[in-house]
Amino acid sequence: MAVYTHISKEDLKQYLTLFDIGKLVSFEGIADGVENTNYKLVTTQSMYVLTLFEKRTKAEDLPFCINFIEYLRSKGIPCPTIIKSRSGEKTVPFQGKPAIIATFLEGDWPQHIEEFHATNIGSTLARMHLAGEKFEMHQNNGISLPVWKKLIASCGDKADSIEPGLFLFLQKELEYLEKNQPHDIPSGAIHTDLFPDNVLFTGQKLTGVLDFSFSCTEAFVYDLMMTLNSWCFTSTGMQDTKKSAALLNAYQKERPLTTQELEALPYFGRAAALRIVSTRLYDMLYPVEGIIVKAKDPLEYVRILKFHQMRNHIA
Repeated sequence: MAVYTHISKEDLKQYLTLFDIGKLVSFEGIADGVENTNYKLVTTQSMYVLTLFEKRTKAEDLPFCINFIEYLRSKGIPCPTIIKSRSGEKTVPFQGKPAIIATFLEGDWPQHIEEFHATNIGSTLARMHLAGEKFEMHQNNGISLPVWKKLIASCGDKADSIEPGLFLFLQKELEYLEKNQPHDIPSGAIHTDLFPDNVLFTGQKLTGVLDFSFSCTEAFVYDLMMTLNSWCFTSTGMQDTKKSAALLNAYQKERPLTTQELEALPYFGRAAALRIVSTRLYDMLYPVEGIIVKAKDPLEYVRILKFHQMRNHIA
């Protein structure tokens, strides 16, 4: 989440007349995250979140995202409810950008990860994947390896201003991932962006899963390792083995991994790390002026990537 698009109170009031959610009382930008513009809305009826989809989310991808959210809700995953407009539309453009309004879920995202957080997210992710196996819609991964290549190529030698030798390092990693890509790995509908700031907790209870803008059809272990990288590593790139074990054990109690998936975990750990490096690096070198967003450090995930390069197993 972030704020790229600034809106006025009068424009927002006019927009809300398209929905049956009461009159606007107040609104504020949500600065967490990096990809889309989000505002918390308070109306005379309740609280909601307005999302304007930005640079990496295409309007044609939203039906998959919205239907997957609704499908997961039907399977007991605590996802927000998408609010339909008075005319029955789920996406209603605002200021020329695709937009949705969803219910506001109670809870806070965990800024200090404990083992119980890892256990909860492992179990929830497995249940999401079990549901995703049967989700009938298909959506290609919009930020897959060919996109990482383009982003890194766009950065070029500028990447070395972040860390000497970084561009060549990333090029070699791309070559490795291209040559060693596993095939016929179990796949289905996945989240792909289950960072801690997209998950809400009240006490030790997981109360919300947010931000499905990158959801797609992809290997489940890619999603698993994307999640493990973001929940079970320190900022110095070291794996917290207790949290990793808690997450993986909870996951496998719900959905045991196949031998093929277990063997592929190190590869997907590297792939998931490089995906984050590529987008963070590009965003750091080509920032958008006038936005409210917390910058993310690509070197954090360079360190995680190097960790996976040195190991052929996951604790």
